[in-house]
Amino acid sequence: MSGRTTAGEHDLLSANIRTLGDMLGRVITEQSGAATFELVERVRLMAKELRNGAPPAGTHVLQDLITGLSLPQLRNLVKAFTLYFGLVNLAEGVEQLRVLRSRDLRNAPAPRAESIADAIELLKRHGVPAAAIQEWIDQALIMPVFTAHPTESRRRTILIKLRRIFDTLIDLTFGERLVLPSDRQSALTRIERETVGLWQTDDVRNRRPSVLDEVENGLFYFQTVLWDLIPEIYRETADALATAYPDHRWRLPPFLRFGSWMGGDRDGNPFVTPEVTVETVRLMRSAMLRYLINGIDRLITDLSQSVQQVPVDQAIFDRIAEYHELMPDAAATLNPHYRCEPYRQLCHFIQARLQNTLHYTLSHTPRWGADPPPPRLPTIYYHSRELLADLDLIDTSLRRHGGAIIADGLLRDLRTNVAVCRLHTATLDVRQHASRHTEALTEILAGAGVVANYAALDECERVAVLSTEIRRPRPLTPIRLGHFSPATAETVQTFRMLAAISEQLDPEIFQTYIISTTSQVSDLLAVLLFCRDAGLYQPGQYSRLDIVPLFETGEDLQRAPLILDELLQLPVYREHLALRDNLQEVMLGYSDSNKEGGFLAANWALYRAQVELNTVTERHGVRLRFFHGRGGAVGRGGGPAGQAILAQPPGTLHGQIKVTNQGEVISDRYLDPRTAHRHLEQVVNAVLRAGFPGIARSPEPAWLEAMEQMAHTARTVYRRLVYEDPDFLTYFRNATPVAELSRLRIGSRPVSRRKSDRIEDLRAIPWVFSWMQTRHTLPGWFGLGSALSEFVAADPHHLYVLRAMYRHWPFFTTLLDNAQMIMLKADMSIARSYAGLVPDQELAARIFQQIEAEYRRTEHMICQITESQELLAHQPVLQRAIRQRNPYIDPLSYIQIELLRRIRNAPPEDQDEIETVLLMSINGIAAGLKNTG
Repeated sequence: MSGRTTAGEHDLLSANIRTLGDMLGRVITEQSGAATFELVERVRLMAKELRNGAPPAGTHVLQDLITGLSLPQLRNLVKAFTLYFGLVNLAEGVEQLRVLRSRDLRNAPAPRAESIADAIELLKRHGVPAAAIQEWIDQALIMPVFTAHPTESRRRTILIKLRRIFDTLIDLTFGERLVLPSDRQSALTRIERETVGLWQTDDVRNRRPSVLDEVENGLFYFQTVLWDLIPEIYRETADALATAYPDHRWRLPPFLRFGSWMGGDRDGNPFVTPEVTVETVRLMRSAMLRYLINGIDRLITDLSQSVQQVPVDQAIFDRIAEYHELMPDAAATLNPHYRCEPYRQLCHFIQARLQNTLHYTLSHTPRWGADPPPPRLPTIYYHSRELLADLDLIDTSLRRHGGAIIADGLLRDLRTNVAVCRLHTATLDVRQHASRHTEALTEILAGAGVVANYAALDECERVAVLSTEIRRPRPLTPIRLGHFSPATAETVQTFRMLAAISEQLDPEIFQTYIISTTSQVSDLLAVLLFCRDAGLYQPGQYSRLDIVPLFETGEDLQRAPLILDELLQLPVYREHLALRDNLQEVMLGYSDSNKEGGFLAANWALYRAQVELNTVTERHGVRLRFFHGRGGAVGRGGGPAGQAILAQPPGTLHGQIKVTNQGEVISDRYLDPRTAHRHLEQVVNAVLRAGFPGIARSPEPAWLEAMEQMAHTARTVYRRLVYEDPDFLTYFRNATPVAELSRLRIGSRPVSRRKSDRIEDLRAIPWVFSWMQTRHTLPGWFGLGSALSEFVAADPHHLYVLRAMYRHWPFFTTLLDNAQMIMLKADMSIARSYAGLVPDQELAARIFQQIEAEYRRTEHMICQITESQELLAHQPVLQRAIRQRNPYIDPLSYIQIELLRRIRNAPPEDQDEIETVLLMSINGIAAGLKNTG
């Protein structure tokens, strides 16, 4: 398969793509024969000619060719183009790193743009004192949260092989370890070996991943990248602070942490049971403990200081003596060569205690209501501060006796990872739908004789009942739950499981309980009552969980400030909040708000909600942290992370932010350590810059009014098509692969919350994923063009207002740039071909004409505002990358259309084989388009 680019392109990126493409061509020929390679090249050239202006009849010729191919031929085509995109993505990643490195060398010694040092230098130039930055760091929290949403359809085996090619391509590009010609040839051979392996490997899973498979997939990124990278990020932060403010004595608490939903998110996923969550905790904790055990091994090698050469603090000897008494078995295995090496002796006991902790983690079954609870053994680490206390003894002694440079090596890195990842890798969030709590409480309160029908109460009555019950010390539910329905029993058992794990296994792993579709104050009080009943909350003493409302729809976002205001007026809730450091976390849903109201209306509703929620919490003297439920696609809040953070309303960030990282976004950002490093430093840079008043410009009142008007128009236009046109659902179900997604082996979770064809019940991920696959990309722009054009039509001066907004308001700049990017990945010609799958072609033509007209309208208006002739004209590198990909994505689109026709008409016994190739086509289009879910 040829990777040749347009004439005159001789840069390193083109050279790498050409090398990889030519190599793939040889592999295809060797593995599947010259006929397969010739077919791939024929299809590639036909698609490229169509992109270069060939007569429209050529589209029918290509479609007819694909229609006439056998399923094995289609499989080979899909595999070839998918693998090509995998390799091109690697080449582009390497090019990004090369450009950054060249820029760094050119600008040295100035800090790298968008780096942590760059942000700190900016703060210094703006006169921000060191004390203010220290105060910010002391309360800051930046937390990426990994979720298992099923938009990463590639197997981990494939990702590992691609990572190896990426590493080798780095060597080829930078040439650091390739001194001789034979070194370069060896590198090319390694790439070809991995490419052959990819060709011979199944692209898709042979079964749907379990929840625990998803947990292990998430842990993979810590094991291969993050545990090495986290200390590096903290070192760079410390160095940047010391360079900019050398006279300040800096403290650097763990402001960067990680979270996960894998194994904790039970909203609509029946496979996330209490037992699965227990196993999730075991997996996460045992992975971290094994890393720490290996880290102590390295420390034992490193810390060879002898008392015959250097003094050692008495505290070290005292701790060793304590461990001699506590762990005689470990004392008996102490290496006699360590007799004069106390740090090694202490590390030996630390390692033994970690091994005890690992055994306990894997063997102990947390049991709620154990009376008395299992004793806490001093030979096991339950809390990360216990391990840090031991490591800090070594750190203090080394620094006091001339070993600071040694303390700043492996020991510092290990202490950093313990502080950040604790003993469990990442915090585990728990999420459930508000209706599950209501249904369970209705049954429980009736059984307890409190109220006959809780669900029938109005909101004031519910709040009164819940407030009373939260204060009552008596148990609400019996020990045995057999007389409850299975759903109610499972809800109660979830809270009991959280309490048992927190008490007996890991007191730090659970921090957050998220309530999906929060719509009233009673939704939060219901969770507080469950926490009190399970022992997670004891008024006046402790509260183990942040109770977090998730506002998702446009209506809920509009009502969110009122709900929070009412909530914070309730003494019963403020008692809980006082035990949680008076910090209220609020999660904002980007996906469902977009599906419900469209791109522009959703983005504005989210912006406005943040401003108003911030005002509410400031009035009540409560700190606020936003948790942004972003996806990979623009229709789900995706886009460059740093720009997204800077686009938030000024003054609402407060140095604390949580953001979901979903599906293929996780592998895009964290598969390679260099890419992960760049992503994390951009995030920290943006949060730092957004954390101080006076740096970000506030929007003009006229801009806010313009957004109000345009958001209303956009929502009206979007809902008129998606929800009010009775034929739209038929179009969507037939012109996209949404029906087939429920059969495909991508994720553990069903695609709908309920068994229903309604768009309201469909999860946002398959909604966006389906439109991306079919090149409509509708959730990323529909309604925007009408809103912009109506606003300008009302007053020609409004065009200049919009231009000023684009130049000077990060929110509006990011909004339009994200829309441009996703629109350039759309293709109305390809989308029209998907519309051909709709049985009623008159219906299809009518719906498609509306979509295409809005696309053209949006394209025209964006170009007017950005003062350019085409989309993304001001980002030529990105524009070129997208356009270069399109000729290679097009064949996959035509093949997918043919596969959808075949699977919809095939007898059940023939569908499995078609389904596998269909999933391969989904992989390929996702790899080609990127940010698909």
